[in-house]
Amino acid sequence: MKQQITSVLGLTSSRNASKHTFKTKLAMALLLSAMVGATFTSCDNYPEGPLISLTSKTDRVTNNWKIAQAIENGTDVTSNYNQYELNLSENGTAKLTAKYTFLGVNFDFETNGTWAFVSDSQKIAFNYENDTADGVYQILKLKEDEMWLQEEGEALELHYVTQ
Repeated sequence: MKQQITSVLGLTSSRNASKHTFKTKLAMALLLSAMVGATFTSCDNYPEGPLISLTSKTDRVTNNWKIAQAIENGTDVTSNYNQYELNLSENGTAKLTAKYTFLGVNFDFETNGTWAFVSDSQKIAFNYENDTADGVYQILKLKEDEMWLQEEGEALELHYVTQ
């Protein structure tokens, strides 16, 4: 009779309770592991990293960028690009602004367009109103505050940092 009453009330012996608690903890651990695994969906294979990021690729790209360093054929050409700004929005819009001097003449260059990941997010493509600024770049590094791009088919490598 005592066993029937405890069974009806949902009470179990400490041995059964211990088994139930273990199964519950195991199930919770498996569920937590699955959730953590789903969180790490932004595992990157960029040559310069990061290996893992909790922030999505889109969220990392979406920023206001400026050139920290530009390298072409192993030569530092940063001075040719130090007035470039690249603004990338989450909705895929892009704005490129550049101020530079060529043959003693000052130029202000600005063009709007779009950006998109291509090649399984290993590259980023820019399509601007001014087609001379269009290009596809291999992503070498993509962090929240740092992005390294290498122009496809060219030796130009651009290291961006956030403004």
